[in-house]
Amino acid sequence: MLVTEFSTEVVAAPERFARFEEVTAGTHLRNRLRSNDWKDFHAKVRVLDLGDLQVSAQAFPHLEVARTTKMIRQSDPEVYMINYILDGEGALSQGGSETRLQAGDLTMLDSSHPFDAHRQTLQDSWSQLTVQLPHKLLPLPEKTVQRVLATPLSGRSGMGGVLARWLSDLNARASEFTPDDLSTLTSVTLDLLASVIARCLEAEEALTPEARRSALRVRINAFVEQHLADPTMTPQTIADAHHISLRHLQQLLAENDTSPAAWIRHRRLERCRLDLASPRLNARPIQAIAARWGFTDPAHFSRLFRAAFGIAPRDFRNLQAEACANRQQACAG
Repeated sequence: MLVTEFSTEVVAAPERFARFEEVTAGTHLRNRLRSNDWKDFHAKVRVLDLGDLQVSAQAFPHLEVARTTKMIRQSDPEVYMINYILDGEGALSQGGSETRLQAGDLTMLDSSHPFDAHRQTLQDSWSQLTVQLPHKLLPLPEKTVQRVLATPLSGRSGMGGVLARWLSDLNARASEFTPDDLSTLTSVTLDLLASVIARCLEAEEALTPEARRSALRVRINAFVEQHLADPTMTPQTIADAHHISLRHLQQLLAENDTSPAAWIRHRRLERCRLDLASPRLNARPIQAIAARWGFTDPAHFSRLFRAAFGIAPRDFRNLQAEACANRQQACAG
């Protein structure tokens, strides 16, 4: 099972903080925790396990976290933790650097060095997303990574914004993934993270050529996703937006056994398929869904959809609606 979830609401109020400590020690680092709200601690945790790498979401009202030298001597898994702050404010310190935190910040910590952090957040939303991964997985030298520890990286724009949106999407769609997706999800997360760090340090030369190509592919994929609804998006506009030649773009996507035009078409069809399967959009005309994702010719869209999925759009929608009704009936029974 890829996803595990926990809420302190499953135990009585006096036991909640202790239970939270126990759960997070098993899913994250073992740290020293304390909270002003320990008498009735309302918190929840969701973990998406991708093997060596994991992405987790946490919600809590107030939390202080400390990792001491003694704890490191007792056990050190040698991992990095990248936190994306979704709500609230706070501060952290590691290696002599102290950083104020606010929503939209990305920060990085190392399990091999002591740190202190405190957070104050709201209780009705996710507080932060955390990526935890072994040192050896990140395609950057450790001495390079050390320069960004406890340093605020913006998750509001640029590559930091791409990484932040990617992590948010991983959390939102956690239940949709299967074991077959592990390799791709891990690879994209690592390449994005490496690119954010390298951009921050203006040290992309520290990346391997393959990591640079992968990071560029990720940026291109993100650009395509953001502009799928624009029917004027073409391979040339993608190449121009990334300051590369059309030939270079074609070569990059050829490494994934596709072409720019085929990739755009594939992603648009996938978005249409998801919308046609959504009960919330049952009243929206198929033509409107197709147009929303850049298909301006209904007949052409229908042919493409059938070629990709082996079924006409209307028949697909009807089958999905029938399956949804059967599931609801089974739950009611």
